[in-house]
Amino acid sequence: MRVALAQTECELGEVEHNLETARDQVSQAVAQGADLVVFPELHLNGYHLGALRRDTSVEARDPRLLELGTLGTDVVMGFHEHTSMRAYNTCAYYTGGELLHAHRKLYLPNYLAWEERKHVSPGQHLRAYELPHSRGRAATLVCNDAWQPVLPWIAVQDGAEVVIIPANSAASLDPEAMDTGLYWDSLLAYTARMLQCWVVFVNRVGNENGASFWGGSRVVDPRGTVVAQAPKWEPGLVTIDIDAHEARRQRRSVPLVAEARLGLVDREVRRLIDEGGDS
Repeated sequence: MRVALAQTECELGEVEHNLETARDQVSQAVAQGADLVVFPELHLNGYHLGALRRDTSVEARDPRLLELGTLGTDVVMGFHEHTSMRAYNTCAYYTGGELLHAHRKLYLPNYLAWEERKHVSPGQHLRAYELPHSRGRAATLVCNDAWQPVLPWIAVQDGAEVVIIPANSAASLDPEAMDTGLYWDSLLAYTARMLQCWVVFVNRVGNENGASFWGGSRVVDPRGTVVAQAPKWEPGLVTIDIDAHEARRQRRSVPLVAEARLGLVDREVRRLIDEGGDS
């Protein structure tokens, strides 16, 4: 499977402009033989939703989004999703004009300049899904989801061989307290190596509402090796061939994740809930 990392800029609230950027990236990816193009978190709308004077959210089955999956390759797109009751930070997988899977961000930052919980609700489900044409099994985690150690583990226990991580990661407001790029370097390598899965990380670039997004999109193989990487601070489209089933072979060779002890995990989590943890 040939995967294209669409490390893009976007314009806050300018859905049509961002769609046009996406179509151009898809066209370039198709010319390079891509089977899947992955865009950053919230590419369609921009990140700082509270700075908008109007609602730009869309439905997951918006015809313009479905169309992206008919242009010659599958597409993972991030957007501000509108439903009848709530809004979500969603990344959806489109193929052949259909919605294959939608993941709603589960863990929403709500500190410093990041106030997602004010504008979207947290998702309630994490599911792996079958990639088209028997290419393997994948799961999507949106940015901060990947920083919660239990979520990639659950995705892998649900059979994910590829973990797709669209992100809007900006340079730290306090570099002495946290170097976000360094955190991602460690996190992505650890996730791939210890969970024996491919990691497809796609971050945005550009400036928005005082935040500078640094890019650095990459693919990490199941041994923790970076096999493709986009530059920092500038747009780029990077393609790489991956064999999702290599994760399966690695797990059989060195079975780090095979013995999940799900019953043990269930008992201990229930104990923590009973002792006052959140549910």
